[in-house]
Amino acid sequence: MSDIYEDEEISSFEEQSTDGWQYSLRPRRLNEYIGQDKVKSNLSKFIQAALSRNESLDHVLLYGPPGLGKTTLAAIIANEMGANFRQTSAPAIERQGDLASLLTNLQEHDVLFIDEIHRLSHHVEEILYSAMEDHAIDIIIGKGPSARSLRLDLAPFTLVGATTKTGALSAPLRDRFGIQSRLEYYTPEALLLIIERTAEILSVRIEREGALEIARRSRGTPRVANRILKRVRDIAQVAGESVISKVGTIEALAALEVDARGLENKDRYMLEVMIRKFSGGPVGLKTLAAALSEMAETIEDVYEPYLIQLGFIARTARGRIVTRGGYEHMGIPFPQNDDRQGELL
Repeated sequence: MSDIYEDEEISSFEEQSTDGWQYSLRPRRLNEYIGQDKVKSNLSKFIQAALSRNESLDHVLLYGPPGLGKTTLAAIIANEMGANFRQTSAPAIERQGDLASLLTNLQEHDVLFIDEIHRLSHHVEEILYSAMEDHAIDIIIGKGPSARSLRLDLAPFTLVGATTKTGALSAPLRDRFGIQSRLEYYTPEALLLIIERTAEILSVRIEREGALEIARRSRGTPRVANRILKRVRDIAQVAGESVISKVGTIEALAALEVDARGLENKDRYMLEVMIRKFSGGPVGLKTLAAALSEMAETIEDVYEPYLIQLGFIARTARGRIVTRGGYEHMGIPFPQNDDRQGELL
C-alpha cells in the first residue's frame, strides 16, 4: 500500500496498475482497503450519495503523515465513482497555464489528484479557487492594453488533494474542500493484515508471528511495513529459507538495524548526538541539523514525528530535548536532578 507514484505525469489508474508489481500491492476498492475505518465509512456514504444523484463527488482533502495510503485512497475514490483517475504533484504545476491545461482536459466526473498540494504557488491557487467552486477558470490572453480575459467552462470534476502539512495550506484553499479526512497511524493488528496481503501477492511465505514482528516495528505505516517485508524476504531467500520464521524475521530485522520499537540507525544516531554532544538538549533545530549533516526540513518531517510519538524527544521553548524514555531506550542513565521535563510544551 505504499504511496510510491513518483511520476508527475497525468495518467489513469488503470494504466498505472499494469506498470509493475508495486502497483499490484494497492487495493482497488474500499472493501479491500485495510484500516482507516472511519474515513472509509464516511467516504463510502459520500460516494453512494454522489452516485445516486449522478454528480461528481465533492472535493476531498486527505491529510496525515506520509506513507499511510493517501494516493491509494485517491485512486480508490476514482474506481468507486467509475471515473478516470488523473494525478500530478504540486511542484510540477509551476505556472497558471500548467494548471489550466490540466483542468481543461478533464472529462465529466474525472478525479484529479494533486499530491503535496500545500506546495502550490499563490498564483496557481487563484486559478484553482474558481475551478473548484464554479467549474470555470479565467485566463488572460495577450499583454498590455490589448489583454483580455477569457472564461472557460470546465466539466464537473473531483479534486483530491493530499498533504502531510495541513497547516501549510492557505485557509481559502482548505475551506473549499467539502470532505476533509485525516489518516491515522495503523495499529500492529491492521499492519499484520496488510503484511499478510502483501506476502500473498509477492508469493512470500511467512509465519504469522514473523509478520507480527514486522508489524510491531513498522512505525504504524504501511509503506514502511511493505519495505521491511521485501528486505526480510531478500535476506531469507539468500539464506535458503522457504518459509520466513519468527526467528528468521528477528535476525533479518537485526541485520537491517531496525530495533524493537521500530527505530532505525538514523533515528538512534539522532538521539545519540543529542545526548552525547548536547547533553540531551535543549538544542535548536538548525544546530541539530548541522550536527547531523541533514536539512532542517528532513529532521522535522522524517526523524522527529515518530520519535515524538514514542515520547523519546520533545519540543520546548528553547529547543528539542531527549526525554527519560529516550535515554532509557539508548541504554544511557538519565541525568539526576534534571529539570528539563518542566519545560515541555
